[in-house]
Amino acid sequence: MSIQLNVNNAGLRDHELAFVRPQVESAFRTLTEKTGAGHEMLGWLDLPKTYDREEFARIKAAAKRIQEQSQVLVAIGIGGSYLGARAALEFVKGPFGNQLTGAGKAKGVEVYFAGSNISSDYTQNIMDIIGDRDFSVNVISKSGTTTEPAVAFRFFKQKLEEKYGKDGAKSRIYATTDAKKGALRGLAVEEGYETFVVPDNIGGRFSCLSAVGLLPMAAGGMDIDAVMKGCADACELYANPDFEKNDAMIYAALRFIMFTKGKKVEILASYEPALTMFGEWYKQLMAESEGKDNKGVFPVSANFTTDLHSIGQFIQDGSRDLFETVLWVKKANQDLFVPNDPANVDGLNFASGVAMREINEKAMKGTLLAHVDGGTPNLLITIDKRDDYNFGELVYFFWKSLAISGYLLGVNPFDQPGVEAYKKNMFALLGKPGYEDAKGALEARLGSLL
Repeated sequence: MSIQLNVNNAGLRDHELAFVRPQVESAFRTLTEKTGAGHEMLGWLDLPKTYDREEFARIKAAAKRIQEQSQVLVAIGIGGSYLGARAALEFVKGPFGNQLTGAGKAKGVEVYFAGSNISSDYTQNIMDIIGDRDFSVNVISKSGTTTEPAVAFRFFKQKLEEKYGKDGAKSRIYATTDAKKGALRGLAVEEGYETFVVPDNIGGRFSCLSAVGLLPMAAGGMDIDAVMKGCADACELYANPDFEKNDAMIYAALRFIMFTKGKKVEILASYEPALTMFGEWYKQLMAESEGKDNKGVFPVSANFTTDLHSIGQFIQDGSRDLFETVLWVKKANQDLFVPNDPANVDGLNFASGVAMREINEKAMKGTLLAHVDGGTPNLLITIDKRDDYNFGELVYFFWKSLAISGYLLGVNPFDQPGVEAYKKNMFALLGKPGYEDAKGALEARLGSLL
């Protein structure tokens, strides 16, 4: 296992972890024994042991077919239906994975993500990027009626049918949806799309290692066998009930301690741009799981050293209601060494011949010292490198820690009642059938607000 948790700079007094240990162990048992709130949504807990091997083989076959007949895959989904896959592809391939050519290019197709917003400019940009190239679509929605992906699917389905005809288009559309019901399931059966299942017992933010995320990952060139191996090893390790040997329990304990001490904001900071989307995935996992009943640690993410020139100031000298969790990658996938400049115009010749990775590491250590000295508690999560195995391992670590953390706070980590509020208002304002009675009142309220 490559994940290492360092708590030396958390600012803890000697008794604090021991004090919360019984509560953490109780939350761990509640999770393991599946007796807590939301227990019906714990399909992810034993996923490495229980996932559908036949569907997994079909995912790999579909990914190969996409690679053979297309240059681009458009993955359409919102929230957990896209964040995990996008985080995975950038984690492994880097932020320029779609643009790399030649020796630097991964073996998969370019993957672009649509349906996570309602921006006409964003949608048109993807269509322009595709141009006349061959492409396929993976539409991901349990119901098929979620507004953002449903709107996007209309555009890309139309583009496919215009380019390949109705019969040709259906062989390029893959639907990941409910196993038995819903608008998308019905359409897929009627049109003859190949389908994959959004599991009933796994919520969206825990779904990236199901077909929801695995098909875009595989089509994009990732080794999903290695992803699941990392997840399986983490599942086994973090099943250990020994508090002192289970870093997922310890991380959950630390987040709970921080919350009780008034540290209501957690910043997940990384030093690799390839981890930026992982930070976005982390924010959804934490915020949608814990932000209930007027409780929860508010999650934000940052990418250093870039953000040290902006929010770094706040972390150093701002309000003391936050703590920092640094996600550090030990090894660079490739390294560069600072060239020598005979004129030394920038005064950097002292670093000539030094690896950029080493400079980045010194920046991380210098920042850690500065932030700790400034009064910001720091946790450090280290992984060996950015690869498929480590992604699967890291995802499971955060899943398990978050679930324990939610039970410690006394919330159901597996529902999301607050997400529905904006949808109801939007539908009423659009005049959707069934929402007409609310439209007038909402428009009147908006008149005084806007």
